[in-house]
Amino acid sequence: MAQRAIMIRLLDQILHSLVWRGGPHAQTIFNFNLRCTAQIWRCSPCSYCSTFHRSVHTSTLYYALKKKDIKKQYEKPHIKKIQTIKLIPDKIIPVYKGMTFMDLARATERSIDDVFEAAMLVDDSLDFEDHHAVVPDVNMAVQINRKLGYKSEIKTISTSKPTKLHCADITRQPPPDPADLVKCPPVVTIMGHVDHGKTTLLDALRKSNVVAQEFGGITQHIGAFSVKLSSGESITFLDTPGHAAFSAMRARGAQVTDIIVLVVAADDGVMQQTVESIQHARQANVPIIVAINKIDKREADLEGTKRMLLAQNIVLEDLGGEVQAVPISALKGTNLDQLQEAIVTQAELMELKADPKGLVEGRVVEAKTDPGRGKLVTALIKRGTLRKGDVLVAGTAWAKVRSMFSDKGKILQEAAPSTPVEIIGWKELPSAGDEILQVESEQVAKSVVEYRSNKDQDVKIEEDALAIEKKREAHETIYQKELRARQAQGFRISRKQGGKKPKEWVPSTEIVLSFVLKGDVDGSVEAIMDVLDTYEDGRCRLDLIHYGIGNITETDVQLAQSFNGIVYGFNVEVPSKIAEMAKNMNVPIQLHKVIYKLFDDMKENLSKKLPILEVQEIVGEAKVLQAFKVTEGKKKVSVAGCRCIKGLLNKKLVFNIVRDGKVIHSGKLASLKHHKNEVESIKVDVECGISFENFQDDFQVGDEIHCSALKETKQEVKWDLGFK
Repeated sequence: MAQRAIMIRLLDQILHSLVWRGGPHAQTIFNFNLRCTAQIWRCSPCSYCSTFHRSVHTSTLYYALKKKDIKKQYEKPHIKKIQTIKLIPDKIIPVYKGMTFMDLARATERSIDDVFEAAMLVDDSLDFEDHHAVVPDVNMAVQINRKLGYKSEIKTISTSKPTKLHCADITRQPPPDPADLVKCPPVVTIMGHVDHGKTTLLDALRKSNVVAQEFGGITQHIGAFSVKLSSGESITFLDTPGHAAFSAMRARGAQVTDIIVLVVAADDGVMQQTVESIQHARQANVPIIVAINKIDKREADLEGTKRMLLAQNIVLEDLGGEVQAVPISALKGTNLDQLQEAIVTQAELMELKADPKGLVEGRVVEAKTDPGRGKLVTALIKRGTLRKGDVLVAGTAWAKVRSMFSDKGKILQEAAPSTPVEIIGWKELPSAGDEILQVESEQVAKSVVEYRSNKDQDVKIEEDALAIEKKREAHETIYQKELRARQAQGFRISRKQGGKKPKEWVPSTEIVLSFVLKGDVDGSVEAIMDVLDTYEDGRCRLDLIHYGIGNITETDVQLAQSFNGIVYGFNVEVPSKIAEMAKNMNVPIQLHKVIYKLFDDMKENLSKKLPILEVQEIVGEAKVLQAFKVTEGKKKVSVAGCRCIKGLLNKKLVFNIVRDGKVIHSGKLASLKHHKNEVESIKVDVECGISFENFQDDFQVGDEIHCSALKETKQEVKWDLGFK
């Protein structure tokens, strides 16, 4: 009995030292054939808290056998609490090939340590420490779930394209409550022809020197500035380029503005871009104030300029209309106060107001990549107040505002309506002109951007499908035409003409100029792309490999080398390391700061690609006075008795026989004689006899014989850039 008691006590200690690893409803029974001695390890509900406890229960027979020896120790049922867990419902854990231990932990809602401990109990398992390690076998994942007390279901992960997010796009807010509207500064866009003094006018208004920062004396970006007037009023100015290449920029400026100041030079009058600016203003339904600039010049014709404006249906107040006109000199600052008063008066008549509350709405004025600050967007706030931390969506790009700057570079804490602001925090750069809308969270921004990207991709797929269908139809038309021609010839003839089968691939002889384009801002790149669309010369094709914003990178050079192309940079820089790399790879990099010089360079490179032509230049002319035949051996040869009437006839050159304005024969001379002597050349007013090689017809009196020299001539592409 003593030995039996010792064995029972050891058994009790062993059972209590075990660590339970089962689920809430699992039970493990250990049967020991020690003379009807049994212990049961199981889960039982507590009568106090209804929570399952891990306990060791002993049978009544077990107590009966121990009454004599260890009665005092077992006067009460022995229940030892080991661990308490919450009751969770039964669930089936999906397992699949390539599942990681972390995925298994998330699926079972257990810690990663529990998963690793369960993996150690699986036969032939290895020790794992990496949370993202893949479970070697699906069966092993099933056994781990079994050790954790869960059932498993083996699933196959589909490799098909994931379904698109079904989310709605965001739109503008409903119109604001009139009670929430407050007065806001007017947004004024300066427009007009190139070199009419727009930027000089802005310099005078804000007392800065923007002109000194511009290359070639022309504005090539759209700028946004806030000007504080002496009267205390604030005006937000937008400066748009007047060059022909920047039509899209001027159109955007007209869309976001309240008032347009049309600058017209008094010595130049209404020009092409002046007319275009008037059209943009009418399409946007924006009022115009005319600033007649350069009145200090001797050539200034104020009245003539007004008449030219009248021809464009711009009726000034002097002529009985409603359009204000202010004669100014931006260079000398003449009448600038009158122009400011005209702008303020027009703004008061329009009663410009905006809602500073609610979600932010605005417009992207310009976008670029700053080397020190990253992706930077110049925006104009139209509604709401922008603050740090706000989440914005513009096109297919989104941002969490990290910082804001004024046009003078000062850090802003908030931006009210009609305020131009530079925003940092964009994940991708939006396009100039995109609408900016504020959303509640980053999750919403991501889903909206994905929705728009998928929508754009669907549109592109449809456009590509239409283009492919058109090409297929054109190919089918050509094929059917050729097929009918072969059928008309007959089967045998068509087989004879078939010849050898063509090779599967024939190297293309097409002349191509491949290039990579990098610009400083999105608007400049857009303007360059618009001009590229005007190229139509089919002799040499333009191949744009890649375009982007920012300085030239290693990838740009590598792409250009792959296509044997050129890297064009507009207002960007090339790091010394990249320049050395391009030199070693024989990749030319062309940098320009003025847009028309960039296209002049591109036009020159296109012309260099074209082959040199051999053009016949007439150096002498002769007129046939008599035609006769002579016998040479057994053949009769046609001979023309001629007189040289112009230039010089050289026997070594090429001769053409012209009859009634058409060339009937071209070739070399067989003989050139003066009287009976063979000569090399004939001068003006000298008679001669001429015979051609391989000429079987007869000469006629009055025919002209032209002596031509082959001259190599370089070709030039035809490309009207529209720069004036």
